[in-house]
Amino acid sequence: MNGLVILIPVALGLGLAGLAAFFWSVRSGQYEDLDGAAMRVLLDDEDEAQK
Repeated sequence: MNGLVILIPVALGLGLAGLAAFFWSVRSGQYEDLDGAAMRVLLDDEDEAQK
């Protein structure tokens, strides 16, 4: 029973920290260009290196 007194606030704190990190990532634009990173992997950079 004494463990729950410590674990419940710790769990709530970690949940709030995760929620705050999620909202920070949404506000900073982490999810605005989801396809761009996937498409940049497929592009060749050799043409630009030869110039």
